[in-house]
Amino acid sequence: MKQQSIRTLFGYWNKVRAGRLAPHRLEIEPSRIAGALAETFMLERFGATSYSYRLAGTRVCELFGCELRGRNFLEGWSKEDRDVLERDLAAICEAGAIALLTLEGGDGPRHRLELEAILLPLMYAGNKITRILGAISAACAPMWLATQPLRRCQLLRHELVWPDGRPYRAQEGAGQPREVAKRSGAPIAGSRHHLRVLQGGRSEEKRKD
Repeated sequence: MKQQSIRTLFGYWNKVRAGRLAPHRLEIEPSRIAGALAETFMLERFGATSYSYRLAGTRVCELFGCELRGRNFLEGWSKEDRDVLERDLAAICEAGAIALLTLEGGDGPRHRLELEAILLPLMYAGNKITRILGAISAACAPMWLATQPLRRCQLLRHELVWPDGRPYRAQEGAGQPREVAKRSGAPIAGSRHHLRVLQGGRSEEKRKD
């Protein structure tokens, strides 16, 4: 995690989680992440292919040049990227994973920008993960971005991370801390499940660097 807002959001989420599978939606206090709020968003899961923006910070909306509330997070991706994201989102909601994404966005071949994103599980009604807390951030804000918002995004890399070192299993108590969670106060480290996809010729060139 390179971007400050990504680290801030994860640190707060992990603290509120307190060793459980995930914190509850109502435990999240926006004032506690004020420095990252503009780059933060929240999704609601309606099904395997529908993750609607419930909230989106001002900076997130500015990046894409529109109000995102009510839109499906999975819209606008290539079929290959959408398939990958569907699997990652399912792992978040069904197994308590965290997704780390590296994206490339732009409005054409001349204007390209790399971004980092994180997706974190949240409990809601019935102790099920139906909300996802996320943030997206760019290392820099080029001048063209003020007048040319991102029209498309491409998935460069993605990685699933298990905060407690292993996937959650449905029979475990969702609201109870695990023994391995005693290690969870540290930054994301240790056992990880790597799922990396480099799409298209441009990504292949990066892999050779």
